Amino acid sequence: MRVNRISRARTRAAVGLSVAALAAGATTGTGPAVAQPRTAAPAAAECSAAYRIEQKLAGGTTWRMCWRYDSKAGLVLDDVSYQPKGEAKPIKVLNSARLGQIHVPYDDGSVEYDDLTGFGFAQGLMNLAPGECPGGTIKTVKVPDAWDPQHPNVKGLCTTTRTRGHAYRMQGDSATKVYQAQGKDLLVYTVNQVGWYEYISEWRFQDDGTITMNVGATGSLSYEDYDAGDGRGWPIGKGAKAYATSHSHNVFWRLDFGLDGSSKTKVEQYDSTVTAPARGQEAPTAKTTRTKVTKELAGDNKTYRWWRVVSATGKNKDGHARSYEIVPGATTKYPGRSYTRHDVYFTQYNKCEQFASNNTGNCPAGAGKSVDKWVNGQTLTHPVVWMNVGFHHIARDEDQQPMPVHWQGFSIAPRDVTAMNPLTPDQLSWQNGHWQPRS
Repeated sequence: MRVNRISRARTRAAVGLSVAALAAGATTGTGPAVAQPRTAAPAAAECSAAYRIEQKLAGGTTWRMCWRYDSKAGLVLDDVSYQPKGEAKPIKVLNSARLGQIHVPYDDGSVEYDDLTGFGFAQGLMNLAPGECPGGTIKTVKVPDAWDPQHPNVKGLCTTTRTRGHAYRMQGDSATKVYQAQGKDLLVYTVNQVGWYEYISEWRFQDDGTITMNVGATGSLSYEDYDAGDGRGWPIGKGAKAYATSHSHNVFWRLDFGLDGSSKTKVEQYDSTVTAPARGQEAPTAKTTRTKVTKELAGDNKTYRWWRVVSATGKNKDGHARSYEIVPGATTKYPGRSYTRHDVYFTQYNKCEQFASNNTGNCPAGAGKSVDKWVNGQTLTHPVVWMNVGFHHIARDEDQQPMPVHWQGFSIAPRDVTAMNPLTPDQLSWQNGHWQPRS
């Protein structure tokens, strides 16, 4: 049963290619080997023009970063910085950002895949037509370990901008003046084919400083795989004869923060408890507590729980430490493997820890091949964030043909990175803190 997968022969061929590539030591594709900065952030991303992405959005925000292409992870973004209007220099956010794995187990137990490290995800980079990158630029990527070595260059990386709707709207008690703005995003994305699936790996950089990471699965349901006769699938087509096999997509992202140019960021967890109204109170009360995460952690989303990564060196103009809050997306946690049983992992940086499962980073013997094995009590001085977002795909008639995109992902949102909303109109810039109406 191979829903959205090609034949067994192709499976063996893809695995063989991966092994051959490892034996040859070829693990990273074109693009500069960008050093991980440990001190002050540079004025701009340190890479050649061909591998630099720089976009000033309508609201005055400029995003800068470098890109490269890895033979397993695909697109990697390095030295990501954010410069809203009013800031004299870029604010470093991330040392690097990329996918950490796409793990696909099947409900009937017949098979599971690690698409990045075992099934040629990076080599499946697709050429993009101009209409797939409206108003943008399609960059050429030299794919490492290409399936066709004579044609490694793929027009496969789109950078463009897109309006996302209201960034804010405020009328207040005025009958004549409405403050509103339409938000703009920088989008960076690729499409990678793995069997019958085509994965859209999208990075969305908003003018308010938010970064959203999404993977969208589309393509086709495999015509060979309407054979889930064990009751776990879903009937597709006429009657109830052909059952498509159900399966999960567990997508991991790997984020290496470098807030304000330092990798020595801190992690904090916040939990709130709600209690019934006390005598004389009209409503329940909520109390929020902060826990400093000083050791490696396997964390789980809960109601009233959130995490932030805090700069160890930088503060905004109000004197508050800059940070980014992790904003989880919708998820279906897969309990079948130890490394998918938690929503987020904070691990101490280790160069060999590259993929959340079936790791190919050449760690020492006994280190373990998955992210859960790396949470072993180390002190966090340079934390790496691994986010796990699951989707349980039970096929439906509407999934053919072609299959609509189903998205999964999460965001990181600025918390105290700037003293005010970075899109604040000039007329309201004086209303910071406990302001009072002007007479």
